[in-house]
Amino acid sequence: MKGLVFNIQRYTLHDGPGIRTEVFLKGCPLSCRWCSNPESQCSLREVGVYASRCIGMGACGACLRSCPVDSCIGFHADKRISGVDREKCIACMRCAAACPSGAIKPWGRKMSVEEVMEEVRRDISFYESSGGGITVSGGEPMLQSDFTAELLRTCKKEGIGTCVETTMFTQWKTAAKVLAHSDLVISDIKTMNDKVHRKHTGVSNKTILGNLKRVSEMRKDLILRIPLIPGINDDDENINATADFICRELGGMPIHMQILEFMHLGGEKCVSLGRTYPMEGQTIDREALHERALVIRDRFLSRDIKCIVGNE
Repeated sequence: MKGLVFNIQRYTLHDGPGIRTEVFLKGCPLSCRWCSNPESQCSLREVGVYASRCIGMGACGACLRSCPVDSCIGFHADKRISGVDREKCIACMRCAAACPSGAIKPWGRKMSVEEVMEEVRRDISFYESSGGGITVSGGEPMLQSDFTAELLRTCKKEGIGTCVETTMFTQWKTAAKVLAHSDLVISDIKTMNDKVHRKHTGVSNKTILGNLKRVSEMRKDLILRIPLIPGINDDDENINATADFICRELGGMPIHMQILEFMHLGGEKCVSLGRTYPMEGQTIDREALHERALVIRDRFLSRDIKCIVGNE
């Protein structure tokens, strides 16, 4: 069994307790405008192009020599790479393997559970000393549910703590298969307003909220996050509705809430993938956003919901 992995990050500290190895799987049913990892959205392998790193066709040209498709790779007048023709590209990744400067990056690698476990096992001593483990994230790991479940099951068998970071936009039978092997669930409540949710993520929030209720019924450890986006979900009506949902529908179940202030982290990656960054041009008053996050934190605390801003 193999999964499509786009990154394995060791020694992470913020997506679950202790020191963790985070495995990022490709594919996501949501298309959040503020997504920090747009390379995770497509369920297929993709090439990322970082033109500023290119040393030039005259000095190198390795990508051209390796590419089996004619006229797939384009160049600027200065002979640095400009991009790839994504209709022609067959995602063979030969150009990425040949590029010496990192100007072409492969997003997506087929890996077996055992191949991933070889990476995970490297830090077992850190998990044991810190109470950490593995976090499987994405994209949306439920889209590769068989692989995710087997990876988590293997970790549990070897005494490694497990966590899944998920949108919870999936059929419950799929979620249950994965959650059976996960000690902890991390998920977002982006907005309680279904119309706003559809507009900015491309999907309804009804399945997500329904699944979160079922997670709480399992008494599964749960961390909920709000990615705080000015003008989209930072209003009092949404925050009050979110607190009501937690108190009335989840029974105050989350370990805690995290308020994550929006950061422009997806722009360069969108450009590398030949896409337009949806949040391009949106300016953020960082001080004002942080002050608003603190107010929201205090609002949750006043409802006896444990809440922090970022990773404070």
